Amino acid sequence: MTSAWRIGPFKLFRVRNLALAFLFFALLLIAAHRAQAQTETVLYNFAGSPDGANPGSALTPDGAGNFYGTTSFGGLGYGTVYELSPNGSGGWIEAVLYRFTKGSYGVSAYPSGVIFDSLGNLYGVTTYGGANGYGAVFELIKVDGLWTEAVLHNFADGSDGAYPYGGVIMDSKGNLYGGTIQGGSNSVGTFYELSPSGSGWTEAVIYNYDFNGLTMDAAGNILGVALDDGKPSIIEQSPNGNGGWNQSVIHSFSPQLGLSNPVFDQAGNIYCAIASGKRGTGHGSVYKFTRGKKGKWTGKAIPLEGGADGSDPGGIVLDSAGNIYGIMTFGGTGEGTAGAGTVYELVAPVGTGLYQEKLLSTFNGADGTEPLGTLVLDGSGNLYGTTEYGGEFGAPYGDGVVFEVTP
Repeated sequence: MTSAWRIGPFKLFRVRNLALAFLFFALLLIAAHRAQAQTETVLYNFAGSPDGANPGSALTPDGAGNFYGTTSFGGLGYGTVYELSPNGSGGWIEAVLYRFTKGSYGVSAYPSGVIFDSLGNLYGVTTYGGANGYGAVFELIKVDGLWTEAVLHNFADGSDGAYPYGGVIMDSKGNLYGGTIQGGSNSVGTFYELSPSGSGWTEAVIYNYDFNGLTMDAAGNILGVALDDGKPSIIEQSPNGNGGWNQSVIHSFSPQLGLSNPVFDQAGNIYCAIASGKRGTGHGSVYKFTRGKKGKWTGKAIPLEGGADGSDPGGIVLDSAGNIYGIMTFGGTGEGTAGAGTVYELVAPVGTGLYQEKLLSTFNGADGTEPLGTLVLDGSGNLYGTTEYGGEFGAPYGDGVVFEVTP
């Protein structure tokens, strides 16, 4: 008993010190994990010429680890289509696939994103240029390692529309769909379809209004954003089985700065982000819409905090667990009074809980300014996107970057 008493305090002292040491080590690990939870890396800095400037569109992955996108300017001065590929040593290589030229109208082509078909050809639109100066739909075809442009339709500011914007989407039959911001029977834009035929491509106007931010579900229904009685709205276009389309308004918002592209989750619910308030100050919300038994959609707002977390939300993307990832074009604690933008996550609730907002990255100018487009999420949870300005090259704001945010 006496021996145990003598040795006991010494052992207790050692145990307490070991416990404190382990606790201190654990706190260090937690702090390091929090500090390194997300890392933003610039994959490529645009320099204007010859590689392009102001990559304002979303990236398109090819499934093999490469990304494709467009720049609004640079190249020969009128925008580019580019590919970004891993170099095998931890870096990335940019290759310009096509440089748009001046054309007879002397205006920027202003391409806005590209998509693939099943053969690996690329499709997109230029808001300006073309044979009539009102924009065009184009295809890039790779032959013997070189990409060649074919113009599928030149807009004429007539019944067909003018100034296409926001790119195109493609259905399972190879038809293309897109929107213009002017022209048509009411001069307020068109929602059009381009169909391949033996002699080329044929355009048909589905509705006469500006319809952009398009996405398609597995049944061929097309969601987009348009004005309904002056209010920004989410609208669905559904094939009627007779070659026509039925239109329904899912939800109309009070006048705001604008809506992001609507997206579906795996259960068929619809999400979109909406900006509110003055530019650079409006934190906005993400809305979730669920279809009821009678086909009626019910919306629920998920508020965004704003402030250091950013303002003016853009496009969003969801993972398989229901977490939402998005960009804020302005705000945050980065360069400038309005901030250089942020990347955020809305962590999906457990049970009946609420979404929790989590700031993933704040841009500081040198690593990008004003992220645009929609993020791309890979299978490992990495996020990829573009900023229109900022980066290493160009003065005073830089010509934009491609970035990655890793968890």
